[in-house]
Amino acid sequence: MQVITRAEAKLRRGEIRERILNGEIFIHPTDTIYGLGCNALDSKAVKKLREIKQRPDTPFSVIVPSKEWVEENCELGKEAKDWLGKIPGPYTLIVNTKDSPVAPEVAPNKNSLGVRMPEHWISSLIAWIGIPIITTSVNTTDEPYMTKIEDLDLDINENIRHKIGFVLYEGEKPGRPSKIVHLEGDEVKVRER
Repeated sequence: MQVITRAEAKLRRGEIRERILNGEIFIHPTDTIYGLGCNALDSKAVKKLREIKQRPDTPFSVIVPSKEWVEENCELGKEAKDWLGKIPGPYTLIVNTKDSPVAPEVAPNKNSLGVRMPEHWISSLIAWIGIPIITTSVNTTDEPYMTKIEDLDLDINENIRHKIGFVLYEGEKPGRPSKIVHLEGDEVKVRER
């Protein structure tokens, strides 16, 4: 596992792009907590991430490259458009999709997708790469999520530590996961995780 600082990420963004496009699993910071990610268009990478998370079919969310990507690939009613205006920010918007904008393994048997655009430099990196990436908390199901790199040394995270390629690291993040905003039905529901 390779640790890459923000300053190094700026210098090595071409390499990082290639590694993501080639299906590598990695950890990234956001405006809330650290996320476990991969290329959301790569079925093989998403299956590997599911194995690492021990999460066989619960939908994953994605960091999108732009608001335009959301508008092109998702069905947005008035409420969804209003919420889209609130990002970047600490929200995951669950919206209906038009076709299949990501690998089917991202949200199995769903016509909706969790979209995220953190108010954080990771969003500009993803915009530059130009594809959506998976973003899910760095933990196995029902275990505490990662707030600092030392959390990867815990026995419960051994499966994660040994199966990721790199970590984009910027120090401890004592935040909370993003708020979930359900916009796929007639009623808007906001919940904390």
